[in-house]
Amino acid sequence: MFDKNRKQLVRVIGHKNPDTDSICSAIALAYLKNHTDSVPYEARRAGEISRETAFVLSHFGFSWPRLSENVSPTLYNVDIRIEDPVTEDISLRKAWKFMEKESIDTLCVTNEEDHIRGIITIKDIARANLNIFDSSILSASHTSIENIVETLEGTLLLGDPEEKLIAGNIVVGSSPESMKRDLKKGDIVILTNNLEDEIYAIEAGASVIIVCMEDDEGKPDILVKYGRENDITVIQTPLDTYAAVRLICMAAPVSYFMSKNTMAFHINTPVEDVKATMAKVRYKYFPVLDAEDMYIGMVSRRNILNVHKKKVILVDHNERSQAVDGLEDAEILAVIDHHRIGTLETGGPVYFRNEPVGCTATIIYRMFLENSVDVPEDIAGLLLSAILSDTLIFHSPTCTKQDIDTASSLARICEENIQDYGRQMFEAGENLTGRTGEDLMNTDCKEFNLGEFSICVAQGFFMSKKAYDEAKVLIKDYMNTTTGRDGVNMQFFMLTSIETQGTLLLFEGNGADRIVADAFNVEVNDHEAILPGVVSRKKQLIPPLRDKIISGN
Repeated sequence: MFDKNRKQLVRVIGHKNPDTDSICSAIALAYLKNHTDSVPYEARRAGEISRETAFVLSHFGFSWPRLSENVSPTLYNVDIRIEDPVTEDISLRKAWKFMEKESIDTLCVTNEEDHIRGIITIKDIARANLNIFDSSILSASHTSIENIVETLEGTLLLGDPEEKLIAGNIVVGSSPESMKRDLKKGDIVILTNNLEDEIYAIEAGASVIIVCMEDDEGKPDILVKYGRENDITVIQTPLDTYAAVRLICMAAPVSYFMSKNTMAFHINTPVEDVKATMAKVRYKYFPVLDAEDMYIGMVSRRNILNVHKKKVILVDHNERSQAVDGLEDAEILAVIDHHRIGTLETGGPVYFRNEPVGCTATIIYRMFLENSVDVPEDIAGLLLSAILSDTLIFHSPTCTKQDIDTASSLARICEENIQDYGRQMFEAGENLTGRTGEDLMNTDCKEFNLGEFSICVAQGFFMSKKAYDEAKVLIKDYMNTTTGRDGVNMQFFMLTSIETQGTLLLFEGNGADRIVADAFNVEVNDHEAILPGVVSRKKQLIPPLRDKIISGN
């Protein structure tokens, strides 16, 4: 269902290939902002969720956040013209009156389910009005009696308003002589209130008689009497004959004149795609549809000039290479992170909060306290999970006393035992059933721009030796058969053992062997190296690699 207020929505979103901190901090921050601000906030994810994160969300009763792979503007971010559609059977005159009232020149024609049937424009109506020589237009278009009555501002004296004409031409009954020449059985006759003409029209087999007379002249009772006996429709109009003849063609339904090969856009169509399509076609207005293909409104080239950028808050990252696609076309409102300050640029000042702690969730918890908002049990569970995940249950060198104290407070709120719950969470994450090397590589992978080089570093944490060994085989097979990511010079996978607090680093890429050997002063064998005590990608792996790659030594 289309929500016209969705333009106000602020998306709270973490990095691509999101980890538990990225997802849980986004959900918690959106909850906090919805309790302190008047605009709506919604947590989103920029990629697939890991098994560890899926376990956490399920454990605390949360659904997966909606996927946002691109935050470039769509038609949702454009002020489309919310305009009621018309049905196929309304008259051209009624459509024209609606256009005149609303000061528009295009109407969308839909069926009862609001699915598009066509487009009618003021030009279509003008062309129909000029086609005064087509005397069969009412029967050819299957015009209803109701449309004729409405168009001629008349009164139905006899007949069925829902009946539709399927035969007959329009004839002006100016005299018995002219009718004798022109009138055929089944025709529609327009005449003045003259009894002789009316009786002749009945005897000639007219199917519809339209009598032009003012209301104060009374009703043509004799015409009605004989019309009933001969099953004839009788309409009285206050218009004179000239006006009635000019207007009657406007009783035809819009379905007969509308353009049926209609080009429409869905509400989620990217604005750039809309612009490209509009540049190729001559139409001025285009219908907009919702996810169920139901009509919403109209959009024009002028509307596209005024695009409202999507509003986002970034959590757990500030590297452009890690951010959701289309970020350059979005409005960044804030960044909440605990990593080094990277390559992200903004179009103006933003709220930027970066603290040297082990997890973004630790910062989010402090924000709850600063705003005097109580942390509910389920949100506390998410924040606790994020801290335990990012700090390897406090074993990571990135862990701070603030992380430990925060986790203890959160554990009391959600009534979880830190060690027992942490083990359950990591065991759920290391389950490799049905997984591939590519899946493991993409689950928690971040890209870094180091000088002229671009590298990607993925990491997996394992409690058991069995899962550790299985993961190594999958990753090695994947790295041996892939050419790597587009635009990436080297790729690394940190196979980290929670039990031994060390990492087996697997890697591919031109010069990666030498860089790893020199950066960590270790032996390299078959594109792998053992790094004792290295468990943190941010604090222990990236800095030595960055120094070695940028220095070129």
